[in-house]
Amino acid sequence: CRQFGISRKTGYKFLQRYLEVGEPALQDRSRRPQSSPNKTAKEIEALILQLRQEHPVWGARKLKRRLEDLGYENLPAVSTITAILRRHQRISPESSQKHKRWQRFCAKAPNELWQMDFKGRFPAKEGHCHPLTILDDHSRYCLCLAACHNEQKQIVQHHLSRVFGYYGMPNAMLMDNGSPWGGDAEHPYTELTVWLLRLGIKVIHSHPYHPQTIGKEERFHRTLKAEAITHCMGQKHRLCQKIFDRWRLVYNTQRPHEALNMNVPAHCYRP
Repeated sequence: CRQFGISRKTGYKFLQRYLEVGEPALQDRSRRPQSSPNKTAKEIEALILQLRQEHPVWGARKLKRRLEDLGYENLPAVSTITAILRRHQRISPESSQKHKRWQRFCAKAPNELWQMDFKGRFPAKEGHCHPLTILDDHSRYCLCLAACHNEQKQIVQHHLSRVFGYYGMPNAMLMDNGSPWGGDAEHPYTELTVWLLRLGIKVIHSHPYHPQTIGKEERFHRTLKAEAITHCMGQKHRLCQKIFDRWRLVYNTQRPHEALNMNVPAHCYRP
């Protein structure tokens, strides 16, 4: 060791290698670590990509929380999951710039306030399908997702009666100014909203041309369109309803929500 100017520790290291391997052990070895502790296991990476394929619009936070809920441990950081998605071209530059934050408000308890709206309409095999949505403001729990043939009072009242019978009634309901729950400035109430008032439910209309008032419904509708409605185009209403029912179950019980600290709506809702 003194002759070659190395420490005794280094000398014993080479001696041990020589005794185990022979002369090849005395050659210089690569300084690259034999294992990379920061490299995500291929199995976990495959799970992330598989879950992303099942839910193409879920981001890294939702994917990680869902895997945690399924019992997986030692998962990579959210930033690493994002990097995995980018590396496999599962995130487009456009989708990264789509996120728009609403100014949040939130009811203090479940059933304090529900939001109700139609998600427009889309072509179906029998005319058009009009998705009716009802959302609990506090928990984001989807109470109703119905594939309706029209937006008339009778069909809305039918679905509301069914929802009230199952979940009970809210203290108040928030809706926009469109038909069938909105009128003009002189006649703001319709037959449907008068019926709700007689049931003891406070009716609140959003400010005209101000969708932020019903921001949760607007955000919910974007998710609904991306994850469910795209599979319903041109289908019969009965099949649309089956697709809605399956998606609603996933949304309420599996899909983590950032505004709920990555909990699912069913975790926060109580009838």
